[in-house]
Amino acid sequence: MSRIFDALQRSGAEQTGVTFPDTLSVATQLLQITEEAPQQCKEVPISSLEFPSLEVSASPNGRLVFLTEPESLAAEKFRFLGVRLRQLQQVRAIKKVLVTSTIAEEGKSMVSANLAGVLARRKRHKVLLIEGDLRRPVHSKQFGISSREGLAEWLRGEVECPSNIYYLNGPDFWLMPAGDPPSNPMELLQSGRLATLMAQLESLFDWIIIDSPPLLPLADTTVWQRLSDGALLVVREGTTEKNPLQRGLEILKKGDLLGVVLNSSSNGSHHNYYQRYASASLAVDKA
Repeated sequence: MSRIFDALQRSGAEQTGVTFPDTLSVATQLLQITEEAPQQCKEVPISSLEFPSLEVSASPNGRLVFLTEPESLAAEKFRFLGVRLRQLQQVRAIKKVLVTSTIAEEGKSMVSANLAGVLARRKRHKVLLIEGDLRRPVHSKQFGISSREGLAEWLRGEVECPSNIYYLNGPDFWLMPAGDPPSNPMELLQSGRLATLMAQLESLFDWIIIDSPPLLPLADTTVWQRLSDGALLVVREGTTEKNPLQRGLEILKKGDLLGVVLNSSSNGSHHNYYQRYASASLAVDKA
């Protein structure tokens, strides 16, 4: 093979007057480049990685009712939401669910965490919650792991593989925190590495819940929307206004909207009814 390469080299030099480097020189340079280049994550199957397990305690302000108040009306509503998603999964491909809102302070992070919790309690499903709001992360602070590397470090290429995913004992789901808040979140999200990450994670988990930024006034959520299978829009009674809601619905494609979650409903009659129902159920179970 080396004689053939040398003959081509001499022929090229005679025709163009340009002398090509010898075979040994080319091979040496390629070897040096290979040795100096950092290892790429694609060479290590993500399925072979073992994610660390963390003992965490939920913040009282986090309102993780599926964990702290499992017999409450709110917890029952989240279980019902999980049932509806599983039913929908039987008729269309749904695994990556985007949870968003029109503006901030409507409860999307609370909804996404409780949804991940109730889905994880069904037949030991593997559920991953991604803290996709790189600007105002909530979950990592809530569980006391703000110092852990997360999504931002992966997008910046500071970690070789997405090993910065943590299994949370208690909530029983996995969390990929936002990590160190970047100065250019939109640029990072559009880098292309996010699509690679989601393709890898999809084969590992039964559900992937993405807590994204609000739809307004930023465009970050449009990136997550392209990588998800559908979206839940959280609205809050007494907070969400009509015009922002209409603008948010215009941003979400009609086929991508899985449903609307009403947060902070003031219907007290439902609460009273469920308290009586829950007490009766517990009495029967103990009998």
